[in-house]
Amino acid sequence: MIAADETFEGTWPFAPHYFEGRGFKQHYIEEGSTHPEGSISQTAGETFVLLHGEPTWGYIWRNFVPRLSQLGRVVVVDHMGFGKSETPQERSYSAQDHVENLEALLLGIDIENATIVGQDWGGVIGGQLALRQPELVKRMVIINSFVRPPGPPPEDATREEMQKWTKWFELVLDDHFDEVILNLRFTALSVMKRIGFTRAEIANDTWVRAYSAPFPTAAECKGARQFPLNLLEQATYEYCDANEARPGALAALKSKPAAAFTGADDVNVIPAIVESMFKIYWPNAPFVPVPGAGHFAQEDAPDTLVALIEQFVQATR
Repeated sequence: MIAADETFEGTWPFAPHYFEGRGFKQHYIEEGSTHPEGSISQTAGETFVLLHGEPTWGYIWRNFVPRLSQLGRVVVVDHMGFGKSETPQERSYSAQDHVENLEALLLGIDIENATIVGQDWGGVIGGQLALRQPELVKRMVIINSFVRPPGPPPEDATREEMQKWTKWFELVLDDHFDEVILNLRFTALSVMKRIGFTRAEIANDTWVRAYSAPFPTAAECKGARQFPLNLLEQATYEYCDANEARPGALAALKSKPAAAFTGADDVNVIPAIVESMFKIYWPNAPFVPVPGAGHFAQEDAPDTLVALIEQFVQATR
C-alpha cells in the first residue's frame, strides 16, 4: 500500500480519498466536477470512472485525468491490493470480490450515469458492474479487455496452446511463477514487459518506483498473484454467467453506447479476440485498434486514447 501523500515526484499530484464500506481502505481520486464552473463545454457534467488492470494501479491513468476532468467528474479507483488501497490478507481477491468492492464504492460516493473506462481486468470488473448496476452506467469503453474473460483454455489444451491463449498463462505455468509475482517490488517492470509493455524509453526511475511501490512485501502481492489465477478458476465464469442471467441485465448492457479501443500490437490480449468478444454485446459499435500500442495502451498512446474517448462522448451525448 502506497503512502497517501506519495506523488512520485509530482507525476501523481491528485488528492487521495478512501472508502471503507467493504472492510478495508479502498483508495480513489476524484477530480473535476459534475458542473465545472465557468465551463463552456457542451459535454461538461460527464462522469468518468477509470479502472486499471494487472499489475498496475491508478497511476496508469495519470495522463487522462487532466483532460477528462475538463468534461466533468473523474474518479480513478485502485482495486483492493493495488496502488494506495489496502491488501487485506483474509480476502479471496476473486472477480466477484473486486466487482462488489467497486459496486459498494460507487454507490457510496453517489456515482450515476458514468462512462466506465476499463483496461485489462478493469474492463471485466467494469463490465460486470454494468450488469449488476445498469443505472450507474451511461457508456462503456473497453481498452485491451473484455466484458468477461473469453473462458479458460480447454482442459486438454497443451502447455503451448495455453501460452498462446494469453501471455499470462506463459507466466502462470512457469515453475517460477510465485518467485516472480511475489517479488513485484523488483520484478514489476519485467512482468509488464513480459505481457506487453514496449515503451522502455519512458521507464525512468520514477516510473519504475511508481509501479513497484504497491508491492513492498510478498504479502502485499496477494492481489496481483490472484488476478491471473482467476482466469483458471471456474468460479470466475460462473459469476459472469450469474450476472448476465439477472433479469434485464444483458439487455440493459447491450443498450449502452460502447466503444472498444485496443493496442494493435497487444500480444497478451489479442486484438482479434477483443473484437470478437466485444461484438457479442455491441455488434455495430466502434472497435478501434490503436497503432503502435501494446497491452498497456495508456502508456503507449495516452493522447490518442483520450482523443478517442472525447470523440466517443461527444458522439453519444
